This record gives sequence, C-alpha cells and structure tokens, in this order.
Amino acid sequence: MPVSLLWAVDVYGRVYSLSTAGQQWEQCRDAQMEFKRVTAAQQCCWGIACDNNIYLNVHASDLPVRYQEETYENQRWNPVDGFSERLLPSDRWQWSDVTGLQHQPLDSFRLPSSSWEWEGDWYVDENFEGEPTEKGGWTYAIDFPATYTKDKKWNSCVRRRRWLRYRRYKAMDTWAKIPSQQTTLPDPFSDISCGGWEISEEPRGRLSLWAVSLQGKVWFREGIYHHNPEGSLWEEMPLPGEVVQISSGPGDLVWAVLWEGQFIVREGIGRDCPKGTQEPCWEQDIVCVCVIVFIVCVEGDIFCLSGTSWAVVDSPSPDVGAIHVAVGINVVWALTKDNKVWFRRGVNSHNPCGSGWISMVGEMIMINVGLNDQVFAVNCEDRAVYFRQGVTCSELSGKTWKAVSVPRDGDRSHSSASANSLQSAGCFFCGEVRAQSVVSDVESDTEKGSTDGAGLLVTSSSPESFVDAPTDQSDQPSEAPKPRIPKVTSDSFISELVSDREPGKTSKEGGSARPAVLEEETIPSEGGVKPASAGEAISQSKSGGPLDPQWSNVDLEEAQGQRTQQVQTGAVMDSADTSSLSSVATYTLAMEDPYGADEHPLWAWISGGGCSVDSHSQLSWFNYSMNTSSLVQSVQSMSLSVTPAQTAAWRRQIFEQLNERTKREMDNFRHYEQAIEQSVWVKKGTMQWWRNWKPHKWVDVHFALEQFSGPEGNKDGILFIYYNFYEEKKYLHAFINEVTILVPVLNDSKHTFAIYTPERTKQRWPIRLAAATELEMHDWLALLSVSCCDSRGIQGPPSKQAIWSITCKGDIFVSEPSPGLEAMPYPTPCDQMFWRQVGGHLHVVECNSVGIVWGIGYDHTAWVYTGGYGGGFFQGLASSTDNIFTQTDVKSVYIYENQRWNPVTGYTNRGLPTDRYMWSDASGLHECTKTNTKPPSPQWTWVSDWAIDYSGGTDREGWQYAADFPASYHGHKTMKDFVRRRRWARKCKLTTTGPWQEIPPIPLSDVTILPCAAQSSVDVIPLWAISNKGDVLCRLGVTALTPAGSSWLHVGTDQPFKSISVGAASQVWAIARDGSAFYRGSVSQQSPAGDSWYHIPSPSKQKLKQVSVGRTSVYTVDENSNLWYRQGVTPSYPQGSSWEHISNNVRKVSIGPLDQVWIIADKVQGSHSLSCGTVCHRLGVQPMEPKGQSWDYGIGGGWDHITVRGNSMEPPQIRLPSLTDPPASGPQSPLPVRNMEVNSKAVGS
Repeated sequence: MPVSLLWAVDVYGRVYSLSTAGQQWEQCRDAQMEFKRVTAAQQCCWGIACDNNIYLNVHASDLPVRYQEETYENQRWNPVDGFSERLLPSDRWQWSDVTGLQHQPLDSFRLPSSSWEWEGDWYVDENFEGEPTEKGGWTYAIDFPATYTKDKKWNSCVRRRRWLRYRRYKAMDTWAKIPSQQTTLPDPFSDISCGGWEISEEPRGRLSLWAVSLQGKVWFREGIYHHNPEGSLWEEMPLPGEVVQISSGPGDLVWAVLWEGQFIVREGIGRDCPKGTQEPCWEQDIVCVCVIVFIVCVEGDIFCLSGTSWAVVDSPSPDVGAIHVAVGINVVWALTKDNKVWFRRGVNSHNPCGSGWISMVGEMIMINVGLNDQVFAVNCEDRAVYFRQGVTCSELSGKTWKAVSVPRDGDRSHSSASANSLQSAGCFFCGEVRAQSVVSDVESDTEKGSTDGAGLLVTSSSPESFVDAPTDQSDQPSEAPKPRIPKVTSDSFISELVSDREPGKTSKEGGSARPAVLEEETIPSEGGVKPASAGEAISQSKSGGPLDPQWSNVDLEEAQGQRTQQVQTGAVMDSADTSSLSSVATYTLAMEDPYGADEHPLWAWISGGGCSVDSHSQLSWFNYSMNTSSLVQSVQSMSLSVTPAQTAAWRRQIFEQLNERTKREMDNFRHYEQAIEQSVWVKKGTMQWWRNWKPHKWVDVHFALEQFSGPEGNKDGILFIYYNFYEEKKYLHAFINEVTILVPVLNDSKHTFAIYTPERTKQRWPIRLAAATELEMHDWLALLSVSCCDSRGIQGPPSKQAIWSITCKGDIFVSEPSPGLEAMPYPTPCDQMFWRQVGGHLHVVECNSVGIVWGIGYDHTAWVYTGGYGGGFFQGLASSTDNIFTQTDVKSVYIYENQRWNPVTGYTNRGLPTDRYMWSDASGLHECTKTNTKPPSPQWTWVSDWAIDYSGGTDREGWQYAADFPASYHGHKTMKDFVRRRRWARKCKLTTTGPWQEIPPIPLSDVTILPCAAQSSVDVIPLWAISNKGDVLCRLGVTALTPAGSSWLHVGTDQPFKSISVGAASQVWAIARDGSAFYRGSVSQQSPAGDSWYHIPSPSKQKLKQVSVGRTSVYTVDENSNLWYRQGVTPSYPQGSSWEHISNNVRKVSIGPLDQVWIIADKVQGSHSLSCGTVCHRLGVQPMEPKGQSWDYGIGGGWDHITVRGNSMEPPQIRLPSLTDPPASGPQSPLPVRNMEVNSKAVGS
C-alpha cells in the first residue's frame, strides 16, 4: 500500500496530516497562518486560510514540476538578403506560437507567480520528429503554413525554428498563495473542494477545483494539471441559489446544497466539459476532465442539472435541512442540521441523483469521502475523527464507525498532568492577545458583516465559568488576568464547533473518555444549552464581564514567556443565528501547555482525497499505546521475588527429570532394527487434460505424483496421467527431474496450468491440466514446484546470477544459469533450463550480479526485491517466513466498438457480413462485449466501470477512423473513411504476496541497473529509470545493502522518453517517444547524471522502441520488431558509427554483463503452430564476434520479458582436441552435440 496522507484542521486553525504508515498527527509547520478548510488530492493539498485566500501545498517529489515554454522564430527568403526577418504583410509574426496567430517574442514570457523560477535561458531545439536538424534547428517549407522538413529544398521559401525554455515550480511542501490574475477579485472564499482526477489520465495531474464564496457563489478554477498546479483563472458558475458548501469527487457527478438546505445535483459533466456545460476546453490541445461535485445548501432539497438545468431531490428529513454533503465515485453522504448521517443509495454516473436515503448511526458535524469511497467524519460530541470500517465495492455504506486514536507530534508523553493544565474537552487557544491586525482584512470584513444579524461577543465572570484553580497560587500575578480572545473568522462552521459546549463544565467533566467505536445502534443526541438572546448577552457583558474587546488575532505559537501570567478561565457562547453570514464565538482562558496529557485533539475539518486506503489496508490509527512508564511499573508489580538458591534447585530438579524420561523412552527401543533408508509416497487427484491429438478437447483424467527419496537423501519423482482411449486405459508420464517449468495458464473459464519438459519445449506443446478449483490448482503447483526443486537440489532464494523472466500474465520466473550456458562451442541448450516461480506480479523486471532486482507493475508501481522467496500460493517450506509483503497491481482490459458508414444512417453498428464483430478485441477476430468480457483470470476483480479510452489520437468522442478493417487509424474523419472504432477500458485489480517492497511515489515505465562484472568493486550501483510520463530519473544511494536507494535525481530532457539502459563504464542510452536514440555523455561516479544528451540517428525509416547495453554491445528493437546492433562502439567513441540489422520478429532484447544476447521472439515454429513470446539465446557471441551466429530456442510462448543482466558467470574454457594431439590414456566421453538451428537474419522466418 503506498504511503498517503489524511489531512485535518483543528479548531485552532492548525493543519495536520496523518500518514497511512504513521501513528501520529504531524503538524504542518510551514503554515504561518490559521486555516479554515483543506481539500486534498494525492499530489497536493488546497486550503482556505483565515484571510479567505486559497493556498496550495504541492507535495515534494524527486520528479520536479517543469513547464516547457516554446515560441517559433519565422523567416522568409528574398533574393536580396536570403532568409531574413523581413516577412510579407500577410505572413505570421516574426515570433509566434506554433499556429502563427499569436505574437510571442522572447521577452513577453513572464513567470506566472513567485512560486516559479527559470531553469535556464532560451535555446534552439535542434530535433525534428526524432531526427537531428542542421545546425541552427531550422525547418523549411514552401509557405506559411505548410508541411515542414528538416532538409532545405530549392523551393523552400520560408523557414522556422523552435525556441525552448523551462520553468520549475519551486514552492514544494510549502503553502503558496494562489494568484488572482484577475482585475476584479472574486468574493472571499468559505469552502473549497477538488476532484476529477480519475476521469482522464491526460493531461497528467488534471484536477477540478471548486470554491464557494461568502456570497454563496460557486467558482471553478481552470487549467489545473501537473505542469500548471496553480491553475490559470477563476470562472463563476451560474446557480439557482446561494451555496454554502461544495464537494468534488473523482467521477462525473455534481451535487450542491443551498442556503435553504436543499441539495442540487449537476448533470451534463463530461470529459470535454468539466464544469457541466458544453463550453470549450481549457486549452486547444488539452483534454478536459470530468468531475463529481456536490454542493450543500442550507434548506434541504436536491436539484439535478442536465446541461444547464437542475433537478430537485428531496432532503433526507422533510423538516430538517441539509448542511453538508460529501461524494466519492459512487457514493453520497450527507448531514442534516440535527447532525444525523445519511447515505444516498443508487448513485452512479448514469443516475447521479440516486434512488433514496438511508439513515446511518452516529452524529457528525462534517463528513468526507476519500479514495476508494472510504469515509471519514468528525464527531459532533467529542470532535474526534472517525473512520468508516467495512466500506467495500459490494457494501458502500460500510459497517461501523471507529475513532482514529493517535497522538499529535506535540502531545506530551508523560501520564501526569499538571494541576493547571487544560481539560481535554475544552476548546482553548494559547497565545498573546494582540490588537487588531493591520495585515488581515478578514477581521474587518467580518466585523462589518456582523451588523446584519450578527454574532455576539459573550464573556462571563460567574464562578461556574472557571475551572478548578491550582492549589499553588504563588506564581499567579496579583492583578486581574486579561481575557484571551481567539481569532474570529467569518466561517460560521468553525464558530459553531464550540457553540454547543456548556460553559459550566469542569475539568473532570471535560476529561471523560470518548468511545473507541460507534457500533450500529442509535446514539442519543447531545444536550444543548438554550441559546442566549442578544439582550442576555449584553446584560452579562455589562454586569460583570469585560468591555467589548477589539477583534483580535491569536498567535498559535506557544507564548513560553507568558505562562506564569495565564489564568484558567473559559466561556463558551451558544450558537448564534444561523441565517447570518458569520457566527462568532470567543473564549477567555489560559493554560500552561498547548495541550494537557489526557487531551484529545478537537478537529474542525477532515479531507481524505489524498488518503489511499481500502478494506485490506493495515492501519495503525486505532491503537494509542499506553504510557511506557506505567506499563513497566505494572510489570514490575506483577513480578515474583525468587532467590538464586531457589532457581538453582529448580534447574537441578528439571534436569534430573529430563534424564530419567530420556532413559525410559529410548532404552525400550534399542533392540529394533534401523528404519528403512528409502521412502515412497503418492498423491492422487482428478483433473482434466487437454488431449494431444485431434479433436483437441478436455478429457477427465486421474493425476498422480509418485515421489521417492534415496539413501543419501536425494529425491525424485514421476508424474502419471491416466486416461481412457476407446475404453482402454492408458497413461502419460514425465520424470520430475525432466520438468523444466510449471506455468499457470491465462484462462478465464478454467484453472489451468502447463507442464514443460525439454522435448515439449521444442514442440511448443506442453501438458495442459485443469483443476476443479483455484485452490486445488495452487496446491498442485506448489507441491510440484517443491518436488522439482528438491530433485535438482535448489533451495532458498534465487542467486545473484539468476536469470529473471515474466510471462504475459505477469507471473515471475527465475532460472539458475549453469556455467556451460555461454560455453563455446557446445553451450547448454536453453530448453533444458529449469525455471521456478517467484511470488508477485510484475510487467517489467531488471537485475544485476550484485543481487539488486527491481520490477515495475502494470500500474507503473516500482518494486524492489527483498531477498525472500515464495509468496503467492507458495506456503510453508516453499516460502520464506520473512521478506514477504502484500503486492497489488492494476491493469486495464480493452475492447473495441466498431462501426461502418452507410449513406442512409451514417455510422452504425451494422457492418458487412465480412466485417469484424461490432464489439471485438484488437484483432477483430473474437467477439468481446461489455457483458461477456471478464477479467483476465479469477485472481483479478473489477474496480471500475467501462469508460472510453481517449489516448492514442482520437476525436472528442474517442473514435478513430480508417478506410476499412483493418487499416491505419487516425483521429480525424476524412472523405475516404468508411469505418471507425473506439476503445473502451475497464480496470481490474489483483492482490497477492511476494518478496517485493514498494518504492513510492513516482510511477515508472522502464528501469535499468548497471550490469556489474563478477568481481566488481562498485559500491554505489548506477540505476536509471523513466517515469510513466517520460521523465528520465537517476536513483541515488543504490547499494547491495540498500537496493531501494535513497532518492531520485531528475535528468532534464527536451522530450519524453520510453526506454533506457546503462552498460559498462556507465554508458547510458535512451529511446525517446518519437523513436529517436540518445546517448548521455560524461556519466561517472562523480557526476551520476552526466551533463548532456547526444542525438543518435535511428536506422533508416525506423522508429526505435527499446534499447539494451552490455559491456561493449548496444542493441535496439524498433517498432517493426527488428533487432539492430550498433557498430563502432569504442571507449573513445561510445556513440558508435552505424546500425546493422540482426534479426526480425523480436519483441524485447536483454544484453548481459558479458555481452550475452537474449530476446523474446515472436513467430517461432513449433510442432503445431507458430509460437509468440519465446525466450531465445544468441549463440556464438564472442569478443571478436559480438553479433553472434545463430539462435537457440528456449521456453515459450507466452513470455513477455527477460533480463540476463545478472549473469556474470564466466563460461568454462573448452579446448577442442586437435588431430595432432596424442590420444588420451583413458576412455573419453564426448560432449553432447545438439543440432542448432542457424539463422543469422531472422527468427522463425
């Protein structure tokens, strides 16, 4: 589970965060002012401070926030000056944007706010569509606008070049004020909510931010995404009434509550209209996001908007209006004025209004829905944060409330409170009373706003208003204490947090413990005090209270020097008129410390939008451990007093009793013979077997494993498969020591696994068996795997030299290489390699000979190998007891909706008889509809609904067009396009265990580790990676003892990358997303990130997609599955000279530390058909012949990734006998000779 944060604000305006891996609230020390409300996402947190301005706190990351500014310099040719700045009157600007319509000189670019800084000066981009341009970066065309080329032609009359400059967001982990960027500022804000991050993955980090002003208006912040975290501008949204609170979720719904207590629900929000109206997107080249937004009004009914209309939904209670609402993906929670909790059932994107309200237990003052629809709330009685347990996809309402009981980082750990400490239930401030602040204009606004229905200042000097005074009065000043007045904000909600406190509560009453869990039963509403009228308040002030004080600001920092002057006094006012814009409460009190030892925090607001928890999360939030000193005392009081003499006597007596028992039990069996030295045991079961001959079908068989052990402890066994053929009983068998791999097979209907032997590997036809249940299949796989390892003497974790591979299903396998695997001229055939499974689930894996192994999941999560073995379905002796962790992975399942155009109805789902299915897979050969498409296997579960995938170049509705099926698709319609398709995606999740530990927080798409030699003395291992957005990263602090490293170092690039590899002597090669190759210069231990990128021309008319670098060799694979070798790579010229084609039908390549070449190949011929995803080994690779000679085929198909970068085992030197050599004295056993298929140009062709 990744570490994420739960954000909260206490009644004093202090902001805290609670980590999912932590056990205490950490105060946000950077905040120099009080906050009223916060709203969080995983990458940032927004907040409203008491000055009613909005602030942003972007979480610090090793991956910086960089924005690329670009402008184009345009020139036209004339016969006199050649290319010059003199353009025609009808031409574009000399300095313009890419369209030429906007004037953009270099000096017109300004930083958006003080939170940004320039990384460097302007420079010319000398790359064009993956190819280097001539010096100067110019591209040429006939005229503006036209198609540009990097080569100058005779008719090139215009040219242009692109200038780039980067700016970096520097205000990380600090609260930065959001600039207005408007001449007329919006009203002061009172509520804020962000969401919309799950609708679209592009652009990266897109958020929708909604705010409510004090005037009840709703504002939408446009242009928020990763490269622009502050957004661009505020836009006011039309409303049917005044709004008091808003909540934005990750989906495509919007709810609201008006001042009258009615909810309003906004419909019509889509990917291209995040605000719910059919308006243009924020930017021309950026896709907009969909949001779920809920707003709460004061009167209690709900409206629903379709495009520009609102629909009404009844309040949960007809007599009591709503005051608060919170939304998630498919849930709506609401609170009414009587603090009752309500759950809205039937809410989803197709039915945003839901179907009805369900009353839930508990009384809360605010509620918030976090990630995965998890629910957090603040209780109205003890102001504690509660977590809703049992919330799952099938039970969205959860089961029970449980209090989050963890201390704050400033809480005192001792158990004895001083006599003059503040009681835990009090709502007090600590600080010096100051005059009205001249820098804060909020207090003055509040003062003015209080005249129309206003909050009243109430203080009291009656004896009931004071807590017990300390017995020692020697330190108290003789003069009367000055009342301490908290800062008053215009937020009526925070003012009401303490309005229900009885002024006469004592320290004893306030210190009562709150219940740990609210069970599912009715909770009586807390008693309230009758609100005092205005006259009563005034009379109290005149009779004994102080005169009306000025509105004051309260310094939240501890006033250490004023503690001796503090007086214990307090007064609490009842809630003022809720119809006013502000409700005010003040207190007069003092205390010795900021909190007492037994005090629990008093929370005002909670936000779980950035807190990633689910029903399987292991949280340490509910066990506030008791004081250590009291525990030690209790243990000491229970200990027995035992003298040394008694201890010696007991030991002597126990020893004598054990000797007598041993003699009595062993002597009676001495006459028996020695037990047998061999043992045989058999395990039987029933399964289904995929028959070898036609017609191929599943046949019921009996399956048996017979295992025996020899006198020396060596173990072996035989597999038997008994079947009937024309009423005749027959069987198949396979020796355990011949089994090379056991593979779970990807099948959504049967629990299937395959058994390979060397002979069946050649045929590409394994023994396929299907168990009745998933548990039975896992039991057999674990048993057979242990038996195979025992027969080969393999135990424990993989060695540092192991070869790692991954199947297309995500299963992880390792093989221990033999010394003869790379021997010449007779290497060990790779179809005889034994592969065993390791728990976990990955998409990419990378290793080196020091034992460092990294992996990347389908959801781009990075994982590091912990040194264990087993996990998953391996239990008991088949798995290590430590270094096994829970691992999750998320992937998307895709189906395609196909349509054909006809002259009458346009595009419809009625195709020609020869067309593909109207709902199909990518190939169009298999029908795949939304209803019949299942997760890849029973281990996967759906975690989202079907949604249109807009990636890959589509129109606004997600369609791609082509002339016919199948063809080259494009994202815009032309006159020749008669068919179209669009892709639908649905996410599924897998949870397993394995020896892998997560490395947050940056998602990765590729990783590479330096392939060290066998006797390497490198301490810090270079490790490079590429984020899922194309950023290049260098990992610092990676060693054999700390394989996870310490931090990321960002390496600047001009474009996103997709593949990277580091070889010997820190040679770093990378592939950009446009298919071009780059070499990183000057990489060393002193400069781990190097200094600059050198562009390497790609093979002619090819776009590269993957690179792998060994000791001296550089290999790449292009998008057409061709394998290329870089010639001329030397230490003095590491960029090489040219590319040479080696083979085709190659999916992945891995180059080892000794320049070994291994690939994943497609179209490998088997006995029945072509096999895709086969592990192949290049034979004949030598220092003088690095390209090798032929291919040796290993395990497959269905393999997706392999890495041999850990195998630094030097092959044995074999000297072939010569004809002139004298004959050997003894008999010789010839080396096994195997006919290798020689194919120097193609794999399987």
